[in-house]
Amino acid sequence: MIKKTVLYDKHTALGAKMVDFAGWYMPVQYVSIIEEHKAVREHAGLFDVSHMGEVFVSGRESCEFLDKLVPQDISKLACSKAVYCQLPDEKGGLIDDLIIYKLDNDSYLVICNASRINEDWDWMNKNAVGFDVKLDNRSDDYALLAVQGPQAALILEEMGLDTNQESFTIKPARICGIEVFASRTGYTGEDGYEILAENKFAPELWDKILEAGVKPIGLGARDTLRLEAALHLYGNDLDINTSPVEAGLSWSIPKDKNADYNGREVITGQMANGTDKKLIGLKMLDKSIARHGYDVYFNGEKAGIVTSGGVSPMLNTSIALAYVKNLKEICAGADVQVMIREKLHDAQVVKRPFIEKRNRVKTKLSL
Repeated sequence: MIKKTVLYDKHTALGAKMVDFAGWYMPVQYVSIIEEHKAVREHAGLFDVSHMGEVFVSGRESCEFLDKLVPQDISKLACSKAVYCQLPDEKGGLIDDLIIYKLDNDSYLVICNASRINEDWDWMNKNAVGFDVKLDNRSDDYALLAVQGPQAALILEEMGLDTNQESFTIKPARICGIEVFASRTGYTGEDGYEILAENKFAPELWDKILEAGVKPIGLGARDTLRLEAALHLYGNDLDINTSPVEAGLSWSIPKDKNADYNGREVITGQMANGTDKKLIGLKMLDKSIARHGYDVYFNGEKAGIVTSGGVSPMLNTSIALAYVKNLKEICAGADVQVMIREKLHDAQVVKRPFIEKRNRVKTKLSL
């Protein structure tokens, strides 16, 4: 049975095209994907991402428990701070990628991908054995709204939010009198907020943000926005057969972490000795579009596969992420080809992200 977020009726009233995404009816677009994409890049947009999962972790050994789960060093995470990390199995393969927020001493919030909530929950409970920790899956109780774009903070400030908040932080807040958790995070490469509210308050909050002049944005533009920013999508660019090192996420794995964690031997071994595959960015050199699953060729031989691809509305060209053999010759500036309908099309390896990200904000904190 396909689920509906608490905002389903709001989407249909706005004429959204609804699709099944990860077992949820979600809006893929309201008008055109390009128009919605540019609204976020140039002004601000409102996303319903209530299909994402929320697991609260608390207890005396909550930090030690999370340190076992992820490569990031949770012991160094300060209150009100957030960190991006991965959820590996014992072999270093990725069950999911997450954001972990430290709400208070011995109290954390874990945001999971919608398609992986059950797998994450089962894995957490399996690993919780022997720890003094409480796990509380509140995914069905909360809605998550994302306001993204260069004007997002200004608009929310006019609605009563104290925006004196750095990127990757979270705090209890009030917007139009509604109590929420406001985190300065997102999935677009732009500045913005993800706002966690109880389901009963979400429809009112949604309407208030639209009334403030923010356009609703569907999952179609969310995908093109994250692709331009070269942000990974689980199920495409990340999966159980891929390690964080292969995915180019070594920057998120501290080398000096003392605590052991699942998959550490494999992951640190790859960091020291290299990997057989690597993630690259591609720009097509003609009007063709590289799609998920298309083969990549180098020097006439198959070298990899496209994991995410599409047209960049800001660059007006086709871009893609792909896993290829870890050859030093396949680097920025190298020429490759993508097999599209039994014909090879020229592409060039380019640096990631494809556009400049503008999501990092530094302010004087008073959390």
